[in-house]
Amino acid sequence: MAVETTRGRRKVIKGVVVSDKMEKTRVVLVVRQVRHPVYKKYVKRRKRFMVHDDANQSNVGDTVTLMETRPLSRHKCWRLVEVIERAK
Repeated sequence: MAVETTRGRRKVIKGVVVSDKMEKTRVVLVVRQVRHPVYKKYVKRRKRFMVHDDANQSNVGDTVTLMETRPLSRHKCWRLVEVIERAK
């Protein structure tokens, strides 16, 4: 992607769509594992992102890739890049 190199490095993350009730917006849940600073065990951390989906191509349960972008609204600063796996 030539556009990516001229605009700098953007964060890319994977998650699962948990809500598709809005028009052109999806809510995506991203789960990551972080090591606890004291107990050294791995703990799951969850975060929900509002994602811009211009074509309304994703549905609940789909695994998707997100890319950071400029703020599109008060809560949206990520956009949908691709649907990796459709829900069964």
